[in-house]
Amino acid sequence: MGKGDMKTRKGKISRGTYGKLRPRKPDQLKIEKPAAKKKKSATKKK
Repeated sequence: MGKGDMKTRKGKISRGTYGKLRPRKPDQLKIEKPAAKKKKSATKKK
């Protein structure tokens, strides 16, 4: 159980990954979503 074990907290920290044993901080979970695309209005036929 050391740095090479991916199921432990030490292993997650050494690899820089996250998971159930090492959840991200709440600040890191807030990812800004891109602005929603506007729907194109139907073109009026003359």
